[in-house]
Amino acid sequence: MTLEKCREKSFKRLCAIAPPVIELTVDGQSVMARAGETVLVALNTELGHVRNFEFHHERRAGFCFMGACQDCWLWKTSGERIRACTSLVEAGMSLSTVAPEVRA
Repeated sequence: MTLEKCREKSFKRLCAIAPPVIELTVDGQSVMARAGETVLVALNTELGHVRNFEFHHERRAGFCFMGACQDCWLWKTSGERIRACTSLVEAGMSLSTVAPEVRA
């Protein structure tokens, strides 16, 4: 990642303590995260957003960061719905930003 790209994002990881790096997949795209991070932090740090707004061509980064607003809903590819702000990343996790019934 270039320095300019890093400055564009509002989330930055501290380098003082570096937990193990794990990989997850979002909409088929590989995303690197740190063990112990929430999905919201990992996606905002790596992609700059969590999902696309379903009614406009806007990207969403989460809103309340505490599981109350429902702005960060994602789906595991198994169909389970999760909140990115309260779910911790898991190695090999596979997520979708689109509901299973819409993908079908």
